Amino acid sequence: MARAAAAYYAGRDPFGARGDFTTAPEISQAFGECLGLWAAVLWQSMGRPAPVLLAEAGPGRGTLMADALRAIGQVMPGFRAALRVHLVEQSPALRAAQARALEAPLAGAAATWHEDFSTLPDGPLLLLGNEFLDALPVRQFVRRGAGWAERHVLAGAFTERPAGPVAGLELPDSAPEGAVQEVSEAARGLVARLAARLAAQGGAALFLDYGPAASGLGDSLQALSGHRAADPLGPPGSADITAHVDFAALARAARAAGAAVHGPVPQGLFLQSLGLVTRAAMLARAAPASAGHQLSAAQRLIAPEGMGRLFKALAICHPDLPPPPGFEAA
Repeated sequence: MARAAAAYYAGRDPFGARGDFTTAPEISQAFGECLGLWAAVLWQSMGRPAPVLLAEAGPGRGTLMADALRAIGQVMPGFRAALRVHLVEQSPALRAAQARALEAPLAGAAATWHEDFSTLPDGPLLLLGNEFLDALPVRQFVRRGAGWAERHVLAGAFTERPAGPVAGLELPDSAPEGAVQEVSEAARGLVARLAARLAAQGGAALFLDYGPAASGLGDSLQALSGHRAADPLGPPGSADITAHVDFAALARAARAAGAAVHGPVPQGLFLQSLGLVTRAAMLARAAPASAGHQLSAAQRLIAPEGMGRLFKALAICHPDLPPPPGFEAA
């Protein structure tokens, strides 16, 4: 799955109506603006360090970061002057799109790109990650008789072999025949390393993605091509392959590494608490011709029948920071 994901993103722009899927930043500019101001409030809570890293994991076309920088510059110029933009992105095609999107918002300042998190410079960090964790590889275990088997892919089809050990995972003995347990060691390891860094150097990370609030059984592996369901075992690189995020497992990994964890909370409630609906109404009044689009886009992001319930928000912070905006009641 990891090789297929790398091949998929390497040479294409998969976002928007002409791509395979649409993410929240492409739906409404209010999304990125609200996340930028979320980071600004965290910067204040951190004691206004300068410089501070503002990073994004999997920045897509750069839309979220561009909207965030615009809002930050208008509302909190001190934070705008202190921040240094870093983008974790492997795809050359998407790096080029991000550079174009950020040219005006950066106003002559430079952004720095990274292949992975390991090369982010030391220092206080504010990290945004929207629909990033779901693209990381998962392992699937299937209950067979009195034990568990692990799914592998051989010649374009699933095959099963006796399950080997997975660090920190106890597969439940009470699971019914055929039950599937998914494990993303990549996501858990990344979150643990990030949490250790935040606990040692300061800062916060915000992840928004889809999945249940509690760990459980189930096969969530899926693929999209042209906004339609596709075969996850199709030709490598031909579709976007994802799986639901196990937020509870990631929260446990972050706490074990010394960070404070807030959430997960439903995306709809989180965005409403940040004022997304109010901002969408302001955009609608400013441009009456697109008012319907602005308001319907906001509803898509927050409504339970849209993205508001399935999608969750999870914050990982230095333990001395107060609960971030959107998580005060969590």
